[in-house]
Amino acid sequence: MSEWLMNLGDFIVEAMVAIGGLFLLILLVLLLWLVVLYFIDISQTQHTIRRNYPVIGRFRYFFEHLGAFFRQYFYAMDREELPFNRAQRSWVYRAAKNVDSTVAFGSTDNINGTGRVLFSNCAFPALGEHVVEPAEVTIGEHCREPYTTKSFFHISGMSYGALSKPALLALSAGARGANCWMNTGEGGLTPYHLEGGADLVFQIGTAKNGVRDLVGNLDDERLIGISAHNQVKMFEIKMSQGAKPGKGGILPAEKVTEEIATIRGVRVSEDAISPNRHVEINSYSDLLDMVKHVRDVTGKPTGFKMVIGKPSHIDDLVKVIHERGDDYAPDFITVDGAEGGTGAAPMALMDSVGMSLRESLPLMVDTLVEYGLRDRVKVIASGKLVTPAAVAWALCIGADFIVSARGFMFSLGCIQALQCNKNTCPTGITTHDPKLQQGLVPESKAERVTHYVNNMIKEVGTIAHSCGVSAPRGLERSHARIVGEGGLTKSMEDIFPNKKQIH
Repeated sequence: MSEWLMNLGDFIVEAMVAIGGLFLLILLVLLLWLVVLYFIDISQTQHTIRRNYPVIGRFRYFFEHLGAFFRQYFYAMDREELPFNRAQRSWVYRAAKNVDSTVAFGSTDNINGTGRVLFSNCAFPALGEHVVEPAEVTIGEHCREPYTTKSFFHISGMSYGALSKPALLALSAGARGANCWMNTGEGGLTPYHLEGGADLVFQIGTAKNGVRDLVGNLDDERLIGISAHNQVKMFEIKMSQGAKPGKGGILPAEKVTEEIATIRGVRVSEDAISPNRHVEINSYSDLLDMVKHVRDVTGKPTGFKMVIGKPSHIDDLVKVIHERGDDYAPDFITVDGAEGGTGAAPMALMDSVGMSLRESLPLMVDTLVEYGLRDRVKVIASGKLVTPAAVAWALCIGADFIVSARGFMFSLGCIQALQCNKNTCPTGITTHDPKLQQGLVPESKAERVTHYVNNMIKEVGTIAHSCGVSAPRGLERSHARIVGEGGLTKSMEDIFPNKKQIH
């Protein structure tokens, strides 16, 4: 027994010596590494902090990186964060999970804040037996294949490349479950859009991915091929988007895989930069020519998406539509506000270019009314509309449909990590790294997409019933008030008076 204990003691001593030796070796390597970093920092001339505070100055970048996460989870109040605060994200998460969305002890929002929208509840709200489902609305009644849908809430353009394969599969299947449409984005039509079974809006971006010839011109044969898919219900010509008006799509090189390069017709591992605009569209008249051409070739409703730069642009556009007549009129116009922002974009454009949706949407609706085109041209609102109040506001203004991109990203589990323009999205939504994608299971996330749409429609309906109307599309400008200076409100109808046809 004593011999066994002696052997054990010798073993422990030898192990401690070995561990001590290993520790010393690691310590020496670490010290050597720090010495190398020290001399690198004091000799370089690009970074002042690192030159003045060698090694220690490097922690600045680490803390800078962590700052966004600490603010999101520990320091920011529920209504403080941008682009979306915790209260907005939390509502989407609860709606997508189909759990209780009620809150207690009062609102955390500032109801007296200037610009705040408050809805005018009715003394005699709509009773349960008076409540009806959203009515069907038809887009492109004069087309060979018009499109009819009940839902007023749909998925905005997000392309394959910007989003991952599992994300597209989940969105498409979820959209089918909710009977809403899904916009393909400018990256072209993929098997993943089709696999889920959703109704699709094919977006023709400035690079014409998926419908271009080898030179980059619009290819009618490819258009016909896309329109042959029964799931493709409409075509949207993308003029500009809220994230970067005046600049084409940007897909960073690290996200251009071989498959994406094949679908888009670009080179692997190189930035896929779309032109600033469609090279053949030099005027509003040219735009209407393309609308008519695409509609004639495909037989399906065709419209366009754009960010408005100033009020006169709307008047110039609608005047041309009026002059050219119904045959050239778009079947819909998607008005995107400067609030939009899913795409990678220069900060100068993201922050400072374009009119907000709050200003441009009522101008578009009213100008179409003035020129007698409101029934002919449907209006789709896009731009940071992810909660019931925001969607109800757009319906009050006069939008026929609302589309959202980032709302649906939240429904998939987006945590606003602000890494959409990289290949490092921790939730697998905007990355093509297989290890990160494995966390996103399309089957379960598709259910969340469906729940998000259904709960959105339900809660917008709740606002409508409170205002005394039986369905969300019954909301009008008289049902909302805008908070002004001193917390006093004014009817939206007084701020944006309903126009009458004068042309």
